[in-house]
Amino acid sequence: MVYTGYIPLKMEGNTDVRDLTAQCSDIVSSSGISEGILTVFCPGSTGGVTTIEYEPNLVKDLRECLEVFAPTTREYHHKRTWNDDNGAGHIRSAIVGPSLTVPVTGGELSLGTWQQIVFCDFDSVPRSRKLVVQVMGE
Repeated sequence: MVYTGYIPLKMEGNTDVRDLTAQCSDIVSSSGISEGILTVFCPGSTGGVTTIEYEPNLVKDLRECLEVFAPTTREYHHKRTWNDDNGAGHIRSAIVGPSLTVPVTGGELSLGTWQQIVFCDFDSVPRSRKLVVQVMGE
């Protein structure tokens, strides 16, 4: 069985990070699936989905580390193509990845105690997102 849900988000951009764990748990509950997998996917090339302990200082650390790997102040070749300033967002998305898969066991997400599912919006401007969440199993 496959069940599809969506998570609409209004994001601020510039590595805005949001905890999706409760919404993903709700989608698992709605699916009726007790054993399987949940996949969260971001359509678009400037967003990323991962897990982290969602607490303010670690989120700040994540932002600072990504600034080292893909600084927003750098001039990216991408700007020559579209004359926009989100080259860092595309690179960050490629590093983090657009999707995440989590096992579902006993009708619940198999996450660690301090592990939350998060969405990171790396674009340079605020935008609306609609993440696709699929639960597959039985």
